[in-house]
Amino acid sequence: MGVRCSVVAVRPWHKERAGESGVAPHANWVRYPVWPGNRGLASAGRLLYWRLRNLVRRLHRARPIHLLHAHAALPCGEAARRLGRELGVPVVITVHGLDAYLTEQVRGFAGEKSAIACRRVYQEAARVICISEEVRRRVLAGSQAAKTEVVYNGVDTAVFTPTQRSGSDDAVLASVGSLIPIKGHDVTLRAMAELSREFPRLRLRIVGEGVERRGLQMLAGELGIAGRVEFLGRRTRLEVAEMLQSSEIFALPSRYEGLGVAYLEAMASGLPAIGYRGQGIQEVIRHGENGILIAEQTAETAPSAWAAVVRTLLKNSEMRRALGTAARETIEGGYTLRHQAQALLRIYEESLA
Repeated sequence: MGVRCSVVAVRPWHKERAGESGVAPHANWVRYPVWPGNRGLASAGRLLYWRLRNLVRRLHRARPIHLLHAHAALPCGEAARRLGRELGVPVVITVHGLDAYLTEQVRGFAGEKSAIACRRVYQEAARVICISEEVRRRVLAGSQAAKTEVVYNGVDTAVFTPTQRSGSDDAVLASVGSLIPIKGHDVTLRAMAELSREFPRLRLRIVGEGVERRGLQMLAGELGIAGRVEFLGRRTRLEVAEMLQSSEIFALPSRYEGLGVAYLEAMASGLPAIGYRGQGIQEVIRHGENGILIAEQTAETAPSAWAAVVRTLLKNSEMRRALGTAARETIEGGYTLRHQAQALLRIYEESLA
């Protein structure tokens, strides 16, 4: 669309470099010093700024930068705020899912300092892009002066696309999300255990990596379903798309989800997606029309509630197909990469005006 981008990817000094997709643009990788854990979050942006300063100056001399777009207020947004002041260019910030729940993730003094830093970033940004209305509500709760706008994440509908499903008894329940507590994978495992006798050939595939992997594997063993659960670890987007095409239902009981790209990718793949009410995805999923939304549950009642929905879908292939078809139409109607890019281009132009 005529926008030239220089990508800078950053990582703390104590973390390994992330893997790169073969289709990703070239990125300038930068490591920066920061205290491990949450206590260093408030000051991380300042430290990152000093690491980025010379690189961004060189890029600016080689080809003038007209706008900086940072992802997350801390640390990248704070670094961009300082760089924007120095270069005299506007700064746009995108707030993603976990970023919106910062106060739930970082407690105490570190949380207070981080909240102050976030407010400063939001107030000085030319535009704060929120990936859902739920995220915007949370941003404005902490910074009413922020100039916010919602731009939903987009899906590559050429990669995530429906396929003809066999409708055999070997049904696959799919889930995609980091293996961390807030994603609720334990709920999915317990629901799977409830369904195991009724659907002896049902399998569960989970894409994602994280600190809970060993614990979840142990839980699957305790529930007697270890042989029917596949922990696939990290996968490329193409591999995720292939996994979704070989599945019948998508489920992710996440309780802190600003939107959830995984839901959108499943919907683009023609799957009925199940999520919780009260999360960002309820702005896309219309219950009973293009997916299923479940009311918030307690830890004790959640597995049975999820099992009941999966049971209904497994027993009703016509309902699965109807929801999946409507889900795909929903994505094509407003949640593709092109929709997202068009919205970003408009915001860039308005910020430069």
